[in-house]
Amino acid sequence: MAVAAVRHREVEVAIGVRLHVAESGPEEGPAVLLVHGFPELWYSWRHQMAALAARGFRAVAPDLRGYGDSDAPPDARSYTILHLVGDLVALIADLGQPQVFVAGHDWGAVVAWQLCLFRPDLVRALVNLSIEYHPRNPARSPLQTIRAVCGDGHYICFFQKPGLAEAEFSRYDMKCLFKKNFGIRKTTPIIISQDKTFFESVDSDGTCPVWLAEEDISYYADKFEKTGFTGGFNYYRCIDLNWELTTPWTGAPIKVPTKFIVGDLDLTYNTPGVKDYIHNGGFKANVPNLEDVVVMEGVGHFINQEKPNEVSDHIWGFFSKFLI
Repeated sequence: MAVAAVRHREVEVAIGVRLHVAESGPEEGPAVLLVHGFPELWYSWRHQMAALAARGFRAVAPDLRGYGDSDAPPDARSYTILHLVGDLVALIADLGQPQVFVAGHDWGAVVAWQLCLFRPDLVRALVNLSIEYHPRNPARSPLQTIRAVCGDGHYICFFQKPGLAEAEFSRYDMKCLFKKNFGIRKTTPIIISQDKTFFESVDSDGTCPVWLAEEDISYYADKFEKTGFTGGFNYYRCIDLNWELTTPWTGAPIKVPTKFIVGDLDLTYNTPGVKDYIHNGGFKANVPNLEDVVVMEGVGHFINQEKPNEVSDHIWGFFSKFLI
């Protein structure tokens, strides 16, 4: 994607918080908000931005708070789901369109689900990748559930203590770290034993995936070399606080028209119980306007980068139905 085809700007979304926003396509075109995950950037949507812009959409991809060229508040409690959704609501208002299309991946999918829950009036349709929607469970918090199913060694538990994960990630050359991260093909939960590190607990040898170029790795490495990973880790550190704050939405369904896409090698798809939930009625019950579920064969977690053309076509094809 030609650099000249991407416009960059900043948008103030909260007092003292500005997001870096990348855009492609005609400003008068229907807006598609593309929301990235961990540990990623707007850049993860570069292929979809080009494809959507070529079809007349206005593709809008921010660096979420704590990432890339966006501001990173120092307080971990400034990364709750209410803050993250609030940022997107402010960005949508800045776009000047009453409704937008939304696509999210990983943590971006989590934020997109909650945007549709809190402000469905702002979303025309949704395509989410990798992370399915579960309504709030009043019986136990997310961390309690993770520990009950996987134990304290689960990577999300490992991310909880401030400074611990940062110290481990800082031990690695940044380019090597991203090659290891994007190369993960492990389909079982990442469990970190006491005698191993996070990256020793995954199956990636540090070889650059064939679907990434060295210049892609360099882009991520250069940005995270400057910012570190604390902003992204803070999303995980707020998950139980999110559970407390979202009590009013306990059991609430998502009613926005939705398409869901996942790779069959994605570790989230292979989490115990997830396939049954997605394919045997549970998911549809909680997302009643779920119109399609696509499982892509031989594809891992970073699906929008690994299969860019296919994912772009799915997103465009679904959203275009709502333009007629």
